[in-house]
Amino acid sequence: MLPVALGLISLLPSAFAELRNFDLNIVSTQLAPDGFERSVIAPNGTYPGPTFMVNKGDSVDIAMHNQLVDPSMRRSTSIHWHGFFQARTSYADGPSFVNQCPIPPNTTFHYAFDTAGQTGNYWYHSHLSTQYCDGLRGAFAVYDPEDPLGDLYDIDDETTIITLSDWYHVVAPEAQADFFQSGTVPIPDSGLINGVGRYVGGPEVPYAVINVEQGKRYRFRVFALSCRPFFTWSIDNHNLTVMELDGVEHDPVTVQNVDIYAAQRFSAVVEANQPVDNYWMRAPPTGGVGGAAGNPNFNPNLTLAIVRYAGAPDAEPTSNNTGILGIKLDDANMHPIASEDPGKLGSGPPDIFFELNIAQPNPPFFDINNISYISPTLPVLLQILSGAAQPQDFLPSDQVLLITPNATIEVSIPGTGAHPFHLHGHNFDVIRQPNSNVTNFVNPPRRDVTPINGGNTTFRFKADNPGAWFLHCHIDWHLEAGLAVVFAESPSLNLEGSPFAQTTPKDWEDLCPDYNALAPELQ
Repeated sequence: MLPVALGLISLLPSAFAELRNFDLNIVSTQLAPDGFERSVIAPNGTYPGPTFMVNKGDSVDIAMHNQLVDPSMRRSTSIHWHGFFQARTSYADGPSFVNQCPIPPNTTFHYAFDTAGQTGNYWYHSHLSTQYCDGLRGAFAVYDPEDPLGDLYDIDDETTIITLSDWYHVVAPEAQADFFQSGTVPIPDSGLINGVGRYVGGPEVPYAVINVEQGKRYRFRVFALSCRPFFTWSIDNHNLTVMELDGVEHDPVTVQNVDIYAAQRFSAVVEANQPVDNYWMRAPPTGGVGGAAGNPNFNPNLTLAIVRYAGAPDAEPTSNNTGILGIKLDDANMHPIASEDPGKLGSGPPDIFFELNIAQPNPPFFDINNISYISPTLPVLLQILSGAAQPQDFLPSDQVLLITPNATIEVSIPGTGAHPFHLHGHNFDVIRQPNSNVTNFVNPPRRDVTPINGGNTTFRFKADNPGAWFLHCHIDWHLEAGLAVVFAESPSLNLEGSPFAQTTPKDWEDLCPDYNALAPELQ
C-alpha cells in the first residue's frame, strides 16, 4: 500500500501559502515489497517513502535524519527534490558532489526551499551513487486550489497517487559491482505499483487496490520512481486524458496507454464510466530489461494493480484489454496550456549551443564528448561560491559547462539508446523529438526528463536560475557509469551581493569537513 501522506492538504487558496515542516527518517530496515525480504534504505521505514503533499506557494523545511546502519549499503546519503527549481537554494538540490557533500550517518540535515509557484508532480530520491535503487524514493505532489484544468476531474487526493518502480533482490553496491565487471546493466526482479508486486515463483502478494466510484472522474498522478526501465501504463477498458507532464500542465490529449521513462511524471484524467467491476491497471517495465533470459525472477506482465469500482467483489480482475493495441501518447502532441506561455523561447538562434555526443568506447562506462563523468572531490556549487568563474577554474574543468545569465541554451543529443535525460534547476522545451525531423518552436512539450531514443533530441531552456545544475541520464546505473555533465550557471550571480545570491545554511557548510572525516566504510 502507498505510505500515509506527510501532512494531508486542506486545499487553501495560495494566498494562505505556509511553511510546512516535516521530519524524514532515513532508516535501515527489512521489507518485502514483492514477497522477497531484504534489507532496504527506507524513508520513515516504508517503501516507497511517504508522499509529500503541499499547496501551491508553500515552502518546506524537511529535517532529514540519517539513521542508516547496514554496512552492505551506503550509509552516507543525500536527497534530490526532483523537478523543483531551487532558486537561490541550489544547496538543497541534493546531488552529491554537485550541490553538496553527502550527509554522514547519525546526522540531521535540513532541506529548506520554496516551491515558488510550481504545481504538479515531483519526487524525491537519493542522489549518491546508485543508492536510491535500495529504496530511498518517494512522491511529492503540489496541489493548485485554482487549477486551470480543474474542471476536468472530480477527485484528486492521496488515493490517486500512483508510483511505478523496479525492484531488486540484491543491494545496489553488489549489483553495481557486477555491472562494472560484466557490462550487463542490472535487471530488476520485479516491477511494483504503489510499492507492491510479484516475481516468478514468489508468493502471491496482494496487489495494490485503487478504489473508484462509477460516474466520477479521477486525476491519477503517475510517478516513475525507476532506476532503469520505462513503463507502459494503462487501465483496461478506460481512456486516459493526459493533461500534465513533469509539473507542467498541457492541453489534454486522450490516449489508451502512456510510456513513462525513469523519473518522468504525468497526470491523466480517467472517467470511471465502465460497468461496476474490477479492472487491471498495467505498467509492464520495458526498455531493454529483458525477461527470464536475463533474470528468471522477472516477468514484466506481473506489474499490476486493481482498479475496483464501488460495489465490485473483492477479487482479481478478469479484464484482458491490455491497452497496448490502443493509441499511445506521443509527446509531440502535447502543448503547454496558454498560461504556461508555450514557445516562449522563440525560434531565433540560441545564444549558446551544445551538442552532446554519447559514446561507449570503454564499456560499461559512457562518455559525453569523450569525457566520462567522475564526481569531483569538491562540490561544483562550493567551487562557484569559492570564486570559480571560468571553465579552467573548475576541477575537473572538462565536465563542467559554463552558461551565462539569461542566455537561451540549446542542447542537441544525437540518438543512442533509450536514455532519459534530466536537467536540474529548469524545465526545458523539447523542440525536436526523438526519431523526428520536425522542429517545433511554437508550442513544444515542456518537461524536465526526455528520452534520447534515436534520431536527434533537442531541447531549449533559459539560463534564468543561477546555480550548479546536473544534466544526466536517469538510468541510475548509467549515471554511475559516467553519463552526465554539470552546468555552472552565471557564476558571479551566485555570490554575496547579487540579488540572486545563494543561501548556504550552516549545516550545509559543515557537510564537507564532516564527510571527509568519516572512515571510508561510512562514506
